[in-house]
Amino acid sequence: MKILVTGTAGFIGYHLVNRLLIEGHEVVGLDSINNYYDVSLKIDRLENAGINRRFVAYKEMVTSERHPNYRFIQVRLEDHQALDKIFRQEEFDVVCHLAAQAGVRYSIKNPKAYINSNIIGFSNLLECCRNYPVKHLVYASSSSVYGLNRKIPFSTEDNVDHPVSLYAATKKSNELMAHTYSHLFGIPTTGLRFFTVYGPWGRPDMAYFLFTNAILNNKPIKVFNHGKMSRDFTYIDDIINGILNIIPTPPSSNNQWTGEHPDPSSSSAPYRIYNIGNNQPTKLLDFISTIEDILGKEAQKEMMPMQPGDVESTYADVGGLRNNFNYHPNTPLRKGLEAFIDWYLKYYERRVSFQKSIL
Repeated sequence: MKILVTGTAGFIGYHLVNRLLIEGHEVVGLDSINNYYDVSLKIDRLENAGINRRFVAYKEMVTSERHPNYRFIQVRLEDHQALDKIFRQEEFDVVCHLAAQAGVRYSIKNPKAYINSNIIGFSNLLECCRNYPVKHLVYASSSSVYGLNRKIPFSTEDNVDHPVSLYAATKKSNELMAHTYSHLFGIPTTGLRFFTVYGPWGRPDMAYFLFTNAILNNKPIKVFNHGKMSRDFTYIDDIINGILNIIPTPPSSNNQWTGEHPDPSSSSAPYRIYNIGNNQPTKLLDFISTIEDILGKEAQKEMMPMQPGDVESTYADVGGLRNNFNYHPNTPLRKGLEAFIDWYLKYYERRVSFQKSIL
């Protein structure tokens, strides 16, 4: 298939592109390469897939030096004219939309970035899928949409009308917008609520990355809610395996769906929502102790109150994915963290060596 993957300079997008190329698909990657976190890490992800940074310029398509069936273009989702031109020229079979302004806490400081990328940008993408029809639109939602929900595990059949961050509100909005286009224009859409994804080439703003960096550099780590938190940590390979099964299988209308007893996860339109997580939450202090054990070094812990916009626990009910796609995440936490830390040590050792060589 010919697949557009947005957010390919990002963590999940980078891994998805690599797997799609291995499976023989033609891929066009798109990313704005914004500076929310270390841009050099984003560029290095692109270069690892053969995209030469010297040729990356806004709205210029670059072909991978390693994969002839992979091309990349730097474009902002808010740029509707540029997005429209790409769709018109490329005629995609599938769109996998992973680009977004990420981060719960940053949405409190810079709400406009979330409205521009996650609302306006997603609206532009939906219009392109309408005007240049695709067989399937798969898009990233988030476990953050569960907000004030206290019933666990979180189920896609639960009401999610009480977000506690603007980031979560924009992701819930994406699900509503996708349903509208599925209903009005018959666009098959699948939304994936990701649960705390971790692994090599991960995001530097995530806890596992921050903890590892701080422990290695003898700096204290901030432990929020005094450690009384848990997360459904999901290893990147398990996430990618799930996405790969979903991409070629667009949803159809649910014949059992009724307006009298509406199921939020499906519809009379070709629309589905799935949780994609590990289905096994880990206590934050146990998570930290695993990192300490792998590094052979104890963390200096600063116990802190709960942060605004955060939630105490996440726990994914993945029954929908299990039933429809035989989804079974199977990476033990320690194995996944060992893989991340092994990558981290090698990557930053190379970065330091490279910086010294150019001084």
